Amino acid sequence: MWDVVVVGAGPAGSAAALAALRARPHARVLLVDRHDFPRDKSCGDGIAPQALDELARLGAAHVLADRVPVHRLRLQAPDGRVVAGRLRRPDFVVPRTVFDARLVDAAVHRGAQLVRRTVRRLEVRSDRVVLDGDLAARVVIGADGANGVVRRQLGAGRQPETAAAVAVRGYAPAPPGEPEQVILMSRRDWPAYAWSFAAGDGTANVGFGMLLPSLRASTRGGRAELHGRLQEMLPGVEAERLVSHHLPLSTARPRQPRGRVLLAGDAMSLINPLTGEGIFYALLSGRLAGVAAVSGGDSGAAYDTALRRELGRHLRHTTVLARLSRRPAVVGLGVAAAGRSPAAFDALVELGLGRGLITPGLVGGIAREVGPLLRRR
Repeated sequence: MWDVVVVGAGPAGSAAALAALRARPHARVLLVDRHDFPRDKSCGDGIAPQALDELARLGAAHVLADRVPVHRLRLQAPDGRVVAGRLRRPDFVVPRTVFDARLVDAAVHRGAQLVRRTVRRLEVRSDRVVLDGDLAARVVIGADGANGVVRRQLGAGRQPETAAAVAVRGYAPAPPGEPEQVILMSRRDWPAYAWSFAAGDGTANVGFGMLLPSLRASTRGGRAELHGRLQEMLPGVEAERLVSHHLPLSTARPRQPRGRVLLAGDAMSLINPLTGEGIFYALLSGRLAGVAAVSGGDSGAAYDTALRRELGRHLRHTTVLARLSRRPAVVGLGVAAAGRSPAAFDALVELGLGRGLITPGLVGGIAREVGPLLRRR
């Protein structure tokens, strides 16, 4: 019997395997995925500095050793206001074909065993969890996505459309000059935005995303809508390898049950509702799940406690801000505040890419932008 079986070998699953083996080097850990690696995954490919911190905690910072740091970020609000600045710590842009394969290799090198297999059934018993009738583990970690078999068999259900987004991603030549991450927000069908994330190697990850309710409200919808909006917001960009994907936002997370089955990453709907960022959440939740899985006792309860301690306040703050930002004017005020105050700029970045909170500096900056508007009325 395996000590831990991790279903899904993406960032959350590989992080879970790495963390379990870091906590218990002789644990028997199995990584199961239905794909061979390397494999593509539709994503913005952004690796935030907070994710790099998690890689360091996992002993896997080397997976980014040869990548180009990106120091510049430019935001355009729905009303056209723009803020650009240098990040306190750089981001990286790494295609998932590269990042995921390197992380899997790190887990295997640490001692995990990787097998290609499609899991279809899960049975929770008093002393083990059995997959497909023949694969037993003391603890199972579901890192196979919001529509994965582990989440479904736990009865968590599908992600509600009111807390889900859809996006299309492709690759294009990067603009000349210093690599920059660009986010262009659209008033039409808001919340929606296009992005261009230069990787520093002459290419850029480009895409367009919007909330599912906004997409349903449009008269076009579907793939044609996403592709058309991408071309509209990034004119002249010839994108290749266009792939669509759904984003289960953290504003509607399933409950982590007590017991022997844990959910991490997308399976726990850990996608930032402000930016669509998920790699940091995946690595963090995978690390916490891996440690809980080999700690003994009630792994589910231990993991739930750890996740709340690490992300509880942050997730509450992003939920509040996501609701407020449904009004484009609020986003415009936030961008304007970030343009005037480095502290507000840093706070917005932390909220969107890490575990940031709504800070007094950000609230004060927005209030200072509101004051002149009120006086003009």
